[in-house]
Amino acid sequence: MVTGRRSFEGVLSVAELPRLVEALADDRGEIAYRLDFGRGELGGPQLAIRLRAGLTLECQRTLEPFEWPAVVETRLGLLASEAEAAALPPDCEPLLLEDGSLSPRRVIEDELLLALPLVPVKPGSEIMQGEWSAPGHDPRDAERSEPATHPFAGLRDLLEARDKKHR
Repeated sequence: MVTGRRSFEGVLSVAELPRLVEALADDRGEIAYRLDFGRGELGGPQLAIRLRAGLTLECQRTLEPFEWPAVVETRLGLLASEAEAAALPPDCEPLLLEDGSLSPRRVIEDELLLALPLVPVKPGSEIMQGEWSAPGHDPRDAERSEPATHPFAGLRDLLEARDKKHR
């Protein structure tokens, strides 16, 4: 593939990638991919990957599903051993080949898993809902007819009195 500078382009169903499906809210959708094999600047075998997909994630703020536009564009240095990784250019990630072979589907799945956000958040969801105020000034206190009780309000006075007594 590398010597012939082969390219592959197509569409893959999200449901066909079981490890990816485990990280998603559902298995609907498709992944458009393009894989270009060739030689890098230093002559080593490389794989350029371009992926586009709409993946359904669960928002960690609202717990609602939303479509996240996954975009991956990366170059992988195809390595026969870990020792070859030091010779890769800085913009190229290492990919250790198993017995000199490569599973395109597995590489696509790995790259999408790496691209997933650590904490999925639906665009437009509010960071925090409700009113915020300075500590000790609950905005709901103004609406109450009776004063708010603070069970530890007198604790500072007790501690200060105890410290004065023990001096």
